[in-house]
Amino acid sequence: MIKKISKNVSRKKRHLRIRKIVQGTADRPRLSVYRSNTAVYAQLIDDVNQTTLFYARSQELGLKHSNIESAKAVGKLIAEKAITGGIKNVVFDRSGYLYHGRIKRTSRCCS
Repeated sequence: MIKKISKNVSRKKRHLRIRKIVQGTADRPRLSVYRSNTAVYAQLIDDVNQTTLFYARSQELGLKHSNIESAKAVGKLIAEKAITGGIKNVVFDRSGYLYHGRIKRTSRCCS
């Protein structure tokens, strides 16, 4: 019988391949996105100093579902926090998720 590899294991392998290339700095932090069944999370991470600069999640906005609308709202929230913090450019880290739906970057948020 053929064993089926779970989607999460495949995602984690893709994430490790992405992380070999993508690295954030204080001037251009990494925008890491995580999605669960109930929420969407975004973080701006400085990999050089190993610190999280800003974060946003859909529960902050009172959203109960993890859908495209809540992902857009979280994106706007993290962009507002980044602009107030003086960050204009980020490196997008999709965390192994397919570039589609909730993870797709619709426009440049901070330029």
